[in-house]
Amino acid sequence: MKGGFYIRLAKDGILKNKKLYFPYILTCICMIMMFYIIYYLGLSADFAKVRGGDMLQSFLSLGVFVIAIFALIFLYYTNSFLIRRRQKEFGLYNILGMGKRSLVKILVWENILTAVISIAAGLMAGILFSKLAELAALHILGGETGFAIKVDPKTIIVTTALFLVLFLLIMLRMIFYIFRLRPVEMLKSENVGEKPPKANWILAVIGAVLLAGAYYLAVAVIDPASALFMFFIAVIMVIIATYLLFIAGLVAMCKLLQKNKKYYYKTKHFVSLSSMVYRMKRNGAGLASICILSTMVLVTLSSTMCLYAQSEDSIQNRYPHDISMDLTSSDYSETEPYREITAEVLDEYGEKAEDVEQFHMYSVAGFQLRDNLRLSMGGLAETGTGEVESIRSVYMICLDDYNRITGEYRALDEDELFLYPYKTGYDYDTITIGDCGTWQVDLMDEQPFPVGTAQTNMMGAFFIVVKDISVVQRIEEYRNTLAEQDESMVPDYISESYGFDLSCDDEKQVEIYNTILERISELTDGEKSISDGTETAVDYPSYYIESKAAGRIDIIAINGGLFFLGVLLGAVFLFGTVLIMYYKQISEGYEDQNRFDILMKVGMTRKEVKQSINSQVLTVFFLPLITAGIHLAFAYPLISKILLLLSATEEKLLILVTVCCYLVFALFYVIVYVITSKGYYTIVSGKENR
Repeated sequence: MKGGFYIRLAKDGILKNKKLYFPYILTCICMIMMFYIIYYLGLSADFAKVRGGDMLQSFLSLGVFVIAIFALIFLYYTNSFLIRRRQKEFGLYNILGMGKRSLVKILVWENILTAVISIAAGLMAGILFSKLAELAALHILGGETGFAIKVDPKTIIVTTALFLVLFLLIMLRMIFYIFRLRPVEMLKSENVGEKPPKANWILAVIGAVLLAGAYYLAVAVIDPASALFMFFIAVIMVIIATYLLFIAGLVAMCKLLQKNKKYYYKTKHFVSLSSMVYRMKRNGAGLASICILSTMVLVTLSSTMCLYAQSEDSIQNRYPHDISMDLTSSDYSETEPYREITAEVLDEYGEKAEDVEQFHMYSVAGFQLRDNLRLSMGGLAETGTGEVESIRSVYMICLDDYNRITGEYRALDEDELFLYPYKTGYDYDTITIGDCGTWQVDLMDEQPFPVGTAQTNMMGAFFIVVKDISVVQRIEEYRNTLAEQDESMVPDYISESYGFDLSCDDEKQVEIYNTILERISELTDGEKSISDGTETAVDYPSYYIESKAAGRIDIIAINGGLFFLGVLLGAVFLFGTVLIMYYKQISEGYEDQNRFDILMKVGMTRKEVKQSINSQVLTVFFLPLITAGIHLAFAYPLISKILLLLSATEEKLLILVTVCCYLVFALFYVIVYVITSKGYYTIVSGKENR
């Protein structure tokens, strides 16, 4: 036979099975388009010119990897629906004399046509929509670009190569599948898999235990730093548990419903329930996939949207003042030259420091072991407590500075202190700090003094207010004595925190910040003094200076980049959800068509058929949506703590965003259900062939 014959058969096969092939091709196009857009933005020269663009591009590089893996798994999975539906057709071809090699040629050409159409259309859509995505991303970063559409050859080559490999893998799987089956198996393929899974009660119990364990991890974790690690463990447990419960648990549920005579022995329930119990193994996998993808969409969109919505709050928390300085030395009174330089620069720019805040603070890292705060690692292993999870940053000031900052007048005894646990908890009445003493703890409800760098702390922190500066100096001296005995430790000194606001715009603030930084750098690097005829560098205090205006774009880049990536990945996961829902309904419609046709011939009316269909669909189809909502509710404590690490602290906003995302998704889910259930009814009622 000539090659053109196989091409015609492949084209006819696609057109005759358009209800199966067109959604598949459309999804391939969308996957290719999304991959092109993300890869293009990751290489965009316009992003490199915008402050914060490099950070957003690093997030997009992660998105490229996620979409590539997801596309392989998802397209490979959905292609199985196509192969299963075509097996009977190929079995008939084989019995009529067409060998398996000829069948493989048809499949190869179908795959080639699908690949060519998908890649060509996907690249065109990607090129067109890449500019829109670029404009949206640059708008988030506050950058500007032209409206000219650019075509990047490297992006086209990489996208084409990747999806050619994916289509090749799918084609090899199809060829292997055809050669493995016998003609009789192909003809009876629609009846394959109707044996209910064995030991479903055992699998159901295992799934329930795993899910309960995952929910417990999500609810029980208090420390935000532990939440990040526990999140990945909980996700794996939830995925495994969901598949076990939907595959085995739903069979168990169907059997329980069969034992309920009042429910089972009704026309609209009897037929659908009897049918479902024998096909739930394959059904369950599809429903579990819908549930997992739905949960991924909800978690991705709600968390990134909440993070982006709180960008301005994060900026204010991270940068309590427009210009902030931390000046550190062994003698914390030697910081006057830095303040003089700052005053000179402000005079040059015609600006005045406003809302000036100045206090002395001791910052040190320690290890919390119950009510004991150790300032070294000595003996830590003996306690059985891990090093990382017990690390706490400590920020300590004296009561006089606290009262001056807050305008309050509070008193402390010698053995008392105020403590505010940040991104962690503290459940004890006392605290022992090294060998310096034990204090009664008065927990505070809010952060007592501003420390912008605490926002970036991943392991939790203690804000402590002690009676006077002598207590701080005693703890400093003790900690530095330990450092002298341990080469792995470095001394920590009391620093002077100095911050103020400015009334000018961000651009001018950045200029002032850069000038201050430059002048101080010249002072510390260039000035020398002569002592005993030897040139010796002046021992100026170390300094750390930051600007709110300069740092604003970095936070927007992080939060905006995550939000932008979340929207793109959410769209990809949504494509997967819709397609699985569609194929589930269509494939089951074709499988049930003959069954319902027989039932109508023996007296079942169309109305009863429709009632039975609704019963079947409603019994299991909304379980993924309900289960996804339950997963999301239990994931909320973990998500909120992870967002706390990223400085998103407004829990009410997160709850509102999460609920709104779920309601919008539920509405979308119902719309898809209505559309696909109509297609299912059209097929099983025989209207499709009329």
